[in-house]
Amino acid sequence: MHGSPYVVSDVMTHTVVAIGPDASFKDIVRLMEQWKVSALPVLVGEGRVVGVVSEADLLHKEEFRDSDPDRFTQLRRLPDLAKAGALTAAELMSSPAVTVHADAPLAEAARIMAQRKVKRLPVVGDTGLLEGLVSRADLLKVFLRPDEEIAGEVRREIVSSLFLAPSEPLSIEVSDGRVTVTGNVRDTSLVPVAARLIRAVEGVVDVEFRLTDAPAAPPRR
Repeated sequence: MHGSPYVVSDVMTHTVVAIGPDASFKDIVRLMEQWKVSALPVLVGEGRVVGVVSEADLLHKEEFRDSDPDRFTQLRRLPDLAKAGALTAAELMSSPAVTVHADAPLAEAARIMAQRKVKRLPVVGDTGLLEGLVSRADLLKVFLRPDEEIAGEVRREIVSSLFLAPSEPLSIEVSDGRVTVTGNVRDTSLVPVAARLIRAVEGVVDVEFRLTDAPAAPPRR
């Protein structure tokens, strides 16, 4: 299947604002405000990602300004307390950075975001250098695919391969990402397989089959 953007590099943002380990607290806030971003990758050398500074990392400074003075409470949150006193990106960043490779499937990026509870991921190449940034919003771009494009892929890559020589052409209709397959097929046992493949097509929201068994061939005389 070649019609869908299956990998991270197809939807990621290629131009990324990044900072070095020595970037100051106020410079980080200023860049986030200027570029309207909520996190910045931290790079060293030729562009290797070593961490990420997010708004959550910065907010510890405000959170602990009037914090509970109880010493035990503070000790339980030493990492957060340390970030409250941080002045540079190296002290503020979450490290090691949670990243994803440019050629990773979109499902893998979504799984990492969900498991690690992050909203965006720096995208790296084979050498670990920054190539872009992918966010939750980027992953949702696939649902903007035109219905006719989805229908063409389903018809060309799935239906025509699975249901060989149908008694009549199967109708493929797509409305707002919902795929409807209508017609007669000789082997309805293939329908669950087709359903899984169609749901894997980028941009598909749901799939419905309105299929009937093909009429039996008349006996030979």
